[in-house]
Amino acid sequence: MAVPVPALRVRNLNAAPVNGEGEWVLYWMVAARRARFNFALQRAAFWASELGRPLVVLEALRCDYPWASDRLHRFILEGMTDNRRAFAEAGATYYPYVEPEAGAGRGLVQALARRACLVVADEFPAFFLPRMAAAAAVKVPVLVEVVDGNGLLPLRAAERAFPTAHAFRRFVQGALPSHLPEAPEADPLDGGALHRCATLPEEILGRWPPADRALLEGRTSALAALPLDHAVQPSPLRGGSAAGRAALRSFLSDRLERYAEGRNRIEECACSGLSPYLHFGHLSAHEVAAAVLERERWNPGRLWPRATGAREGWWGVSAPAEAFLDQLVTWRELGLNAAVHLPDFDRFDSLPAWARTTLLKHAEDPRPYRYTLEELGASATKDPLWNAAQRQLTREGTIHNYLRMLWGKKILEWTGHPREALEVMTELNNRFALDGRDPNSVAGIFWTLGRYDRPWGPERPVFGTVRYMSSRNTARKMDVAGYLQRYGPAEPAGGR
Repeated sequence: MAVPVPALRVRNLNAAPVNGEGEWVLYWMVAARRARFNFALQRAAFWASELGRPLVVLEALRCDYPWASDRLHRFILEGMTDNRRAFAEAGATYYPYVEPEAGAGRGLVQALARRACLVVADEFPAFFLPRMAAAAAVKVPVLVEVVDGNGLLPLRAAERAFPTAHAFRRFVQGALPSHLPEAPEADPLDGGALHRCATLPEEILGRWPPADRALLEGRTSALAALPLDHAVQPSPLRGGSAAGRAALRSFLSDRLERYAEGRNRIEECACSGLSPYLHFGHLSAHEVAAAVLERERWNPGRLWPRATGAREGWWGVSAPAEAFLDQLVTWRELGLNAAVHLPDFDRFDSLPAWARTTLLKHAEDPRPYRYTLEELGASATKDPLWNAAQRQLTREGTIHNYLRMLWGKKILEWTGHPREALEVMTELNNRFALDGRDPNSVAGIFWTLGRYDRPWGPERPVFGTVRYMSSRNTARKMDVAGYLQRYGPAEPAGGR
């Protein structure tokens, strides 16, 4: 039997009715691109069971989203391949549509919605997705619901933005225990609620043909035919839920025990590597947390009853697991919190007043070097460690956790104005990073400019009282030789 979704995670985007005479329930998959641990899919399955209608899952991929590239497209397409297999096994109609040219998909959601009982979609609080969902909701004749499956804590469990991780962590520790039992079903389509596949009309399939096998596999020839940024090559990381779960298993067995001490050490390579899969919705934060807690043989009675905001000890698990859960829940969901409650959270003027004041005070300070966006994108600086980090980003779509912070600090130091620094960081991150465009990724960029931090002395040129980091200090504290060898060596380049 289909299980209801917590009411706090469901929001209506329009006032249209449910059409009890519709032919199917439409799940418009735009962010939670997976068949497991998916609140929106669970909600759609519930409606299909209640109304006695088949479920249609539309997973569409535009070609004109900002920073669209071979890298991002292939990662998403690999997830669509996994989804096609999963929904075929579950008996739901899966409809993968990939735009061949900009605007070709216009009208598809409305065409399916006109024959649907209602539309259920994912809620994602950033990028162009909120605008897209809102625009569609005013054009369809049936109810459009969006369902929040972003984190362990519902987006609207908090009523305000939080200025620091400590303040948010303290809130989470008080609020999360009541929401933990309300986890999504591991398999929302299990239990026999769906027995019929919908037959989609030929006039819809003819105008918007489903993606073929070559396209879903992300073959080079298929990608070359699309209007994408072909200069950003696919990452060696494979996308999709199967690859995401394999990455999770690898992290739990090989690196979790070293995570607390090793995640920020360049030579340790103890990072989880899960951020791209969380960003594209191939993995759920609930599934990741459940796997960690199962490994720890955890039960809710081990939660510390007081909400102190302390980083360690609240979950009642090992130190490495505590450290990882703090990243997964506190820091990741802090970014989601800003996206929902902080106006223009990805704009310079949303920085805390002290950070804006000190950065603007030093905006005209001389820079030791000045590099253009093109020079930075080409790893053409005098700093070998920074160049290596940019090469990793360019080649693989990821940067080591610690170096990502240093990467942003140096861009602040090497550009002519802090607003320009933000523009450059955003462009490079969103173009190359698999987890760019994500609230958590935005939070990391803004941390380099002072958000979620405090003033640090002494006051310095360019940085003012924003925390300073340098490649020299990093190399002094850590063994960077292996990293430089893997992603270098850097070629000398001139600053200006």
